Amino acid sequence: MNLVIGYIVALGCIFGAYIIHGGNTEVILHALPLEMMSIMGGALGAFVVNNQTKTIKAVLANLGPLLKGSKYTKARYMELMAMMYEILQKVRKEGLMSIEKDVEDPHNSALFKKYPTMGHDHHVVEFITDYLRMMVSGNLNAHEIESLMDNEIDTHHHEGHAAVAAVARLAGALPAFGIVAAVLGVVNTMGSVGQPPAILGGMIGSALVGTFLGILLAYAVVEPLGGLMEQKLDEGTKEFNVVKTVLLASMQGYAPQVAIEFGRKVLYSTERPTFIELENHVKGKK
Repeated sequence: MNLVIGYIVALGCIFGAYIIHGGNTEVILHALPLEMMSIMGGALGAFVVNNQTKTIKAVLANLGPLLKGSKYTKARYMELMAMMYEILQKVRKEGLMSIEKDVEDPHNSALFKKYPTMGHDHHVVEFITDYLRMMVSGNLNAHEIESLMDNEIDTHHHEGHAAVAAVARLAGALPAFGIVAAVLGVVNTMGSVGQPPAILGGMIGSALVGTFLGILLAYAVVEPLGGLMEQKLDEGTKEFNVVKTVLLASMQGYAPQVAIEFGRKVLYSTERPTFIELENHVKGKK
């Protein structure tokens, strides 16, 4: 929703100011199709050349979620914490081997099914079960698992950042392609110097529309998309850090209630439940 509102405000104010100042919208509308073809065609072609197929697919996959609000809400984190609490409570009461079946087949696990939001998130479930499996095996200590977690989280972040960087490069290229379109317009104009001044003025105006569109698309359309993608990536990384903190606290001997408190402290203040909120939620899930 914010994406749509932001674009309406930005484009509305820019073109509104142009119209209020007496600008001739016919010049822009006349030049728009060919200028857009030149700028966007050149930029998208360069985008394909500049990125591997997996990066292009990642960019396309990330565009849909940008239209939606953030899924990383307080309710989601409270469900995550309640699920982690129940797992750790089961381990504390029945031993590590009691969660072996849950870890090996989480999709058919009654424990994971109790938490549909988290249980259907493949990436989070896989991250949790991988490290619970290591804890069950008992072959690694807390420091070794922490190092593995850090490496995996860094890999996840860098992989996601490839799509963000690709969009940022596209935004950086658009003003240059706008200049290319403008130069082509000037070349066309110079080839028609014998035309009346009114026609030449229109041709020069059309050429300048190319520069305008390149800058507008870069800083009002594409670059904000990259910024929003980066924020969503940071939120996803934060969720993995919560799981990491809770599991490591448990491995170091803290009780489940204390371990999830460690995880709560990792959250951003805008999504972090209070101690009482989390405690009441967890008790309701028990």
